[in-house]
Amino acid sequence: MTSPHTVAIRQTDERDTAALATLRRAWSEEQAGHPLEDDLFEEDFAQWYAMEAPRRATFVAELAGKAVGMMNLALFERMPKPGRPSSRWAYLGNAFVLAAHRNRGIGTTLLNAGIAHARDRRCARIVLSPSERSVPFYQRAGFGPATMLLAHVLDS
Repeated sequence: MTSPHTVAIRQTDERDTAALATLRRAWSEEQAGHPLEDDLFEEDFAQWYAMEAPRRATFVAELAGKAVGMMNLALFERMPKPGRPSSRWAYLGNAFVLAAHRNRGIGTTLLNAGIAHARDRRCARIVLSPSERSVPFYQRAGFGPATMLLAHVLDS
């Protein structure tokens, strides 16, 4: 049995949709600096999660059974090459820990679970687009500049 102060990390499934939506809303409201009115958000999130779940590994961090953090890896299968084993890469996204639970190792524990998952799936690399505030966190975990990638930003 785990202590109420011990973080538990596990991969999510459809039963976690509401908890993940709650975390996503908290993240969005923190970024906006105020509550966001959107009566359809939870429904929209559930539809998105159902559609994306087959190609994503989503992890939740729980303390005493309450979701306090999340992150996911979107897996991209590379086109096969003759004479080479198949491979894939992962995009790490939506990493978030509730403000009241930050700086306690929860983010590191989530990140370690994601890295282990990517290794288990034989990913060639993990890429991400960090916030300015999170760059030192990812650098401490061994992430560096992605000099092998280029980006073309499209107007939205």
